[in-house]
Amino acid sequence: MTMRFFATPQDAEAAFYDALERADLEAMMAIWAEDEEVTCTHPGGGRLAGFAAVREGWRQTFASLQRVSVRLTDAVQRQGILLALHSMHEHYAVQGEAAPRPPVIASNVYVRGAQGWHLLSRHASAAPAAVGADSSATLH
Repeated sequence: MTMRFFATPQDAEAAFYDALERADLEAMMAIWAEDEEVTCTHPGGGRLAGFAAVREGWRQTFASLQRVSVRLTDAVQRQGILLALHSMHEHYAVQGEAAPRPPVIASNVYVRGAQGWHLLSRHASAAPAAVGADSSATLH
């Protein structure tokens, strides 16, 4: 696998949502830090720890998921020299489904290394019913 260079955490995040919407496993894994310390928790799932486990989790997700588009709202970002935290609400529209899915609350942690910024940890879980789809949006 070839690791891509991302100059900013925002660049890595844009590539993350692009890979997610295209269900592109290789593009998705090029965003993750090549580190056995990476973790990922999908909504309703357990914690995946280590690069191989995270890759397998995304492989399974992409195999079972129809084409989606994601709209982000309520983003909060904090960035230091080596770490960045992005927290947001994700609103998924699934191709072929009339009703939107409930929103997801996601936190993505990015780490800066010699190869730029990469995803170190992601935790996503179902949002409470109070999180609606009417917030202002950033589209990816």
